[in-house]
Amino acid sequence: MARETDAFTVEKKKLQDEKKKLKSEQKSQKKEAKKRAKEIANQEAALSEDEEGGGFFTFLATIAIILVWLGIVCIIIKLDVGGFGSGVLTPLLKDVPVINMILPEPKEETEDTDQTDNESGYTSIGEAAEHIRELEAQLQQANTNLLEKDEEISELKAEVVRLQEFEESQIEFQRIKTEFFENVVYAENGPGPEAYKEYFEAMDPTTAAYLYKQVVEQLEEDAQIQEYAETYAAMKPAQAAAIFEAMSGDLNLVARILGMMDSETRGEILGAMSPEVAAKLTKIMIPES
Repeated sequence: MARETDAFTVEKKKLQDEKKKLKSEQKSQKKEAKKRAKEIANQEAALSEDEEGGGFFTFLATIAIILVWLGIVCIIIKLDVGGFGSGVLTPLLKDVPVINMILPEPKEETEDTDQTDNESGYTSIGEAAEHIRELEAQLQQANTNLLEKDEEISELKAEVVRLQEFEESQIEFQRIKTEFFENVVYAENGPGPEAYKEYFEAMDPTTAAYLYKQVVEQLEEDAQIQEYAETYAAMKPAQAAAIFEAMSGDLNLVARILGMMDSETRGEILGAMSPEVAAKLTKIMIPES
């Protein structure tokens, strides 16, 4: 019984000790909680003060940025960049006190107006109408000149056609002349130029003198052409062809020189020429059937 009493007493004491310990811990926790709550309150107060200070500085920075941009805009207007100040704001703000101080100087506006007037070149509607009439007259004159040029071109084309026909007629005349000399005067069975000379001497003095002169000159010319024919025949065909092509202004003479050569030499020289010149010479030398 005594043992049970002692054991109960010990347990009771343990319970009391634990209860005291628990109360002590609770007191410590309460103190710690109060201390922590106080610290949190202090921190919140500090944060609240910082936020109030930051908002103030933000406001000041915003005001400064706005002022800077306003200054830039005023400078742009004052310098009349792009004509915005004089063309847009001046008519609206020129009568507003204080604000009109940012507008460009009236002198600059006058200079711009004068420059615009000078560029237009007109001081009145009548002057502009007169200038339009002058331009219309110039246009009419230009059209007239163009028509005259067209007529001149047409006349030149007609002259080219006429000269081409004349050239063809000359070629045909030379062909007939060459055919006559070859088939009649210089024919193998023909009388020869000497017989014609004797015949012409028997005619009346005036006609005979004229024809005699023509025949003598022809004989002398033929002798010279024969010498030229022998000279060119001794050349290389390409060299002689180049010289004959340079004489394109007198193809009749070239045809006569070629006519004095043998067929082989003549063929070699014609073969060395351009097809156009060779064709013209052939047309002159060979009678058409």
